[in-house]
Amino acid sequence: MLTASWYTKLPDTCQVIGISRGTPRGMAKGYRQYKALAPGPWFRTANEEEYIERYFGEILGRLDPVQVVADLMSMAGGKTPTLVCYERPGGADWCHRAMVSLWLQQHLGIEVPEYGHDGFGLGHVMLPPLLRG
Repeated sequence: MLTASWYTKLPDTCQVIGISRGTPRGMAKGYRQYKALAPGPWFRTANEEEYIERYFGEILGRLDPVQVVADLMSMAGGKTPTLVCYERPGGADWCHRAMVSLWLQQHLGIEVPEYGHDGFGLGHVMLPPLLRG
C-alpha cells in the first residue's frame, strides 16, 4: 500500500483510491474512492492541532483498521492500493494520508510510504509537524 497526490504520475501497478472529499477535474477514469477516510467538513477551517484531533477521533477512531485494509485491497483488484488526495510532497503542506499511514502502522504494523519517498508512520513525508515530535 502507498500514498500519493492526485497529481503524481503512478505506474500501472498502482490502483488510485481517492480519500479526499472531492476529485480534481479531468482525472483519468479508473480511480476508486474510499470516502470513509476523507476528512470531515471542518478540513478547510481547522488549524493543525484541531484537524489532527478531529481526524483521529471522528474519522479514524470510528473505523476498524482490519476492515479498512480489507476494503482497500479488494478495491485494488490485485494492484497496489494507492491512497491519494490533493497535497503534493515537497512543499510546506501536510496531509491526512500521512495520518492514515501512521494509524495503519500503529494498529497493524503495515508500512505505508508516500510513492517515491522513504518513510512511513512517524517518518511519512506528509505527516503534520505536530505529530513528528
